[in-house]
Formats: sequence, structure tokens, C-alpha cells
Amino acid sequence: MTLPETMRAVEIQSPGGPEVLRLCERPVPQPGAGQIVIRVAWAGVNRPDALQRAGIYAPPPDASDLPGLEAAGTVVAVGPGVARWEEGDEVCALLPGGGYAEYVCTTADHALPVPPGMSLREAACLPETFFTVWSNIFMRGELRAGERFLVHGGSSGIGTTAIQLAKAFGARVFATAGSAQKCEACLRLGADRAINYREEDFVPILREEGRANLILDMVGGDYIPRNVKALADEGRLVQIAFLTGAKAMLNFAELMTRRLVITGSTLRPQSNLAKAKIARELEVQVWPLLAAGRVAPVMDSEFALEDAAKAHARMESSDHIGKIVLKVA
Repeated sequence: MTLPETMRAVEIQSPGGPEVLRLCERPVPQPGAGQIVIRVAWAGVNRPDALQRAGIYAPPPDASDLPGLEAAGTVVAVGPGVARWEEGDEVCALLPGGGYAEYVCTTADHALPVPPGMSLREAACLPETFFTVWSNIFMRGELRAGERFLVHGGSSGIGTTAIQLAKAFGARVFATAGSAQKCEACLRLGADRAINYREEDFVPILREEGRANLILDMVGGDYIPRNVKALADEGRLVQIAFLTGAKAMLNFAELMTRRLVITGSTLRPQSNLAKAKIARELEVQVWPLLAAGRVAPVMDSEFALEDAAKAHARMESSDHIGKIVLKVA
């Protein structure tokens, strides 16, 4: 297929608020060895995009400077050494950047087939969120059936996915959220208990329930010592973001005497091999659940590519429940 020379894209004019996102024209990327080019139909909007826009989460040196870490669309070019994908295949893919554009290049092993019966709009919501949730809850956090799992931000894209997957694999699920409406959404997705953090303290609630074996946190700040208090002996805390701060005071004697584990990760800087391993596990363990309708992305809203600033404003308002997407084609 002959690709056009240029494409529409959204770039970050300078570090700042949503208003610094602007429509531009860029060269269409070309695939290198082991890469594919996707004609983007829909792109997911995620918190790391906003951090990059604000100037505090730089892309890797070899990545596009355009925001966008996940997309769904059609393969239109294949680089040397790619055996699985062909032109015309519909895929969703984890991206190193560049998703806010009509075309994007990514590692072929970071793409997955669109689950049967799922639209490209929904599929665009899968990669960044499902890679993050699977790798941190199941690979790093080692969640097992019968354990008590707590996720903060239960109505976010990460939270709604974490609730569904933890429940599907047999955990007892607790979630925090900031309104009655958001708590109700968590319960509909399978949470056993939803805690409105504006009205209740999750620490005594988890203590009454036997404490959490695993906590997934993206809040940070004063939640970190409170998470430790809410953990059961030999419990695990997995940190994936710091919406309220990255520093906290902790008594490490408690970690030692109760044999607690504190860990965490960021997805984007990991190696291509590490991300490919996550993709393989997702296709085996989770894609059948998506195909069967047992798990599905929760959709909040959609915006046109040229309205990316409005999408970021929606995300940063924290009024959304689930995923926000950009319609590209």
C-alpha cells in the first residue's frame, strides 16, 4: 500500500495545560525492522498523555514526541522481520507515543488482534490500560483467587479494568471512588464493596474485612502509609502513579515485622521484550474473556482528534467514568 507523505496529528506546542495541544501536519512514519504502521481509527486518552503535555513525563529518546500510548486501526505497512501481521489486519496496539495522529508506528509484538465482536472504538481502550493492569496486578502483584484486592480510583480507566479482571480471576474486590455515582459504577462492574473516600476511610473498612492482600494505588501522598495500615500480613502494595505526591513517611519496622512488599512500575520505559511478554500473556489469559463478553472496557466519552484539548480537560476534571477516546478516522 502506498502511504501518503503527510498526516494530521496533535502535537504539544509547549509544556502547559490542555490548550497547548494543537492540530498539525507531520510526515507519515515508516516501519523499521520488526515494526508495523497502523492507520489509526481511534486513539485512547490516558493520564500519562497529560503528564507529557505538562512537561513532566518525557517520551523515550527513540519515541515520537506526539502524545498517545494506545490506538486501534488497520495495519497499512509492515517492516522487515514481521511475520504475524499483514496489510489490512485490524489491531489494537500499545504505542511508545504518537497515537494522536492518522498513522502511527509501533513494535509488531506490541499489537494484538481486535477481540471478536468488539469495535475499533472499544479496542482502542485496551492496550495501555490492560497492559498496565495485567502487569501490575497479576505479574508483579501476583493476585490469586480468594485474596482481598483494593484498587484506588475505581472509576478510572485503570480502576474499571482492575475491578473486572480481579473479579474474573476470583478475588474479592474493594474500590475507592469520589462520589455515589462512581461507587455505584464500581459495584456494577463487580466490586464487592465501593468506598466513597469523601465520606469514609478505607483503612478501618479493610481492617474489618481482614485487610487487603494486594493494593493497586495511583494516588500516592498520604495514601501510602494508610495503604500499609490496610494491608494484611505479607500483603503487597503496587504503586503505579502519584496524583497527590511521590513522598511519604513510613515506618519500615512494620514492613519487616509484617513481611510486606512495596513495589511499582511504569510501563512506557520498559523494554520491547518486556512489553511483548505482557502482550503474550494478555492474549492467552484475557483476550478470551473479552471475546466472551465477561470483561469489557467502560466507555466515558469521545472527542474528535482536533478536540484533544477538550478530551484532556474532561480527563483532568476527574468527572469521567471509564475511558476517553479520540476519533481519528
